[in-house]
Amino acid sequence: MRVALLAFRLMCLAWFWPVTQLNSSHFPSKRRHKELYVAESTKQKHGGRVDLKMKKMDSTKSLLIKSEQLLRIEDHDFAMRPGFGGSAIPVGIDVQVESIDSISEVNMDFTMTLYLRHYWQDDRLAFPSSNNKSRTFDSRLVKKIWVPDVFFVHSKRSFIHDTTMENIMLRVYPDGNILYSVRITVTALCSMDFSSFPLDTQNCSLELESYAYNENDLMLYWKNGNDSLRTDEIVLSQFFIEDFQPSFGLAFYSSTGWYNRLYINFILRRHIFFFMLQTYFPTMLMVMLSWVSFWIDRRAVPARVSLGITTVLTMSTIITGVSASMPQVSYVKAVDIYLWASFLFVFLSVIEYAAVNYFTTVEEMKKLKGAKIPASFDATQAMAFDGCFHDNDIDLTSFTEVSSTPNTERNTQSRNSTVSAPTEGTRLRRKHPLKQNLSFIMSNSYMIDSYSRVIFPLTYLLFNIIYWSMYA
Repeated sequence: MRVALLAFRLMCLAWFWPVTQLNSSHFPSKRRHKELYVAESTKQKHGGRVDLKMKKMDSTKSLLIKSEQLLRIEDHDFAMRPGFGGSAIPVGIDVQVESIDSISEVNMDFTMTLYLRHYWQDDRLAFPSSNNKSRTFDSRLVKKIWVPDVFFVHSKRSFIHDTTMENIMLRVYPDGNILYSVRITVTALCSMDFSSFPLDTQNCSLELESYAYNENDLMLYWKNGNDSLRTDEIVLSQFFIEDFQPSFGLAFYSSTGWYNRLYINFILRRHIFFFMLQTYFPTMLMVMLSWVSFWIDRRAVPARVSLGITTVLTMSTIITGVSASMPQVSYVKAVDIYLWASFLFVFLSVIEYAAVNYFTTVEEMKKLKGAKIPASFDATQAMAFDGCFHDNDIDLTSFTEVSSTPNTERNTQSRNSTVSAPTEGTRLRRKHPLKQNLSFIMSNSYMIDSYSRVIFPLTYLLFNIIYWSMYA
């Protein structure tokens, strides 16, 4: 029986052995065809280069732990500050000023680009590390953890740069210390005093403060004292930066309490050379140009009037241009004092010629009143350029002599007679030298031009000495 069973097994083995060999020779062919197909498709996709590592597992999916798991972000509530319920968390600040982009006198503000860095410790983000190396992340992780809510007081506009990615950096150390850095451009208010403009010095400040956490929850401080504020070499067109200085203070709000506030103070001194070329030198030239009329003949009315009006209009244009570039303040600026004083000198030169022309006319009319003009006299020949009669233009030899009257003879005798000494009790009349001098100048109007040639330049020179000694 056993022999028969053994013989049956041998027969079955002999029957199935060729089929097994046939299948074993067919399956490797299929496997090779499959690998050849994958290689050909990969070769077409990668431009003829076959990467043999593509069939291996991606190394980024290996045993490394994800950042969220390493920092245990899901295990904590980061809506609360670190150490909630305890003492205030200290947050160190340091700033590196990259540039001051613009300073506007009209809007009374400045625009600054800076790197703002925060330092604090959050034990919830501590992680084990064998080499004690920090980990750096971008803005995607910042949105999942707690960061200080620092804002700029009195800011008008601000934004975080986002080219090519948001300029945000988060660095976490194994012991939980954190560095959070952002690159910001902010436009903030600067209360400027223009009473000495353009010889002024402006004090501006950028103020940092926590928005939600008062001094019981968050303590802002400069990380490295005075060395916490660093600046690159900044060159401005109209200002010279004299000093950058950090400072610290407290701000009180009636409804929420006291807050720590950090100040970035800087002093700006204005360059005067631009305004010397654009304002002061043209103004001086216009004032000096108005003095040219003192050397022009007083009978040349068109020349002197046109010169005076031209200088007055030019001064008005300069004043308007300066006012358009300045804020509408309610006090007088230094440049206003200079411009309006110069305008007054130009205006007085026009008034001076009006007085000269008037006194000349009165003087010549008085001379013609006592003379009888013959009918043959041609008045047009005796008119000067200003339309007035002049004694030099009239031939007085043909005029009839005026007969003397008893009154005139009596007056002549009284003038020629010897003046007797006043009797006792007689009141003497005081002479008025000022009135006599004025009468003399009015009767000799050409002397007004002579005095103006000296008085105007000396007075303007004295004004400049006083002005520049006060404001320079």
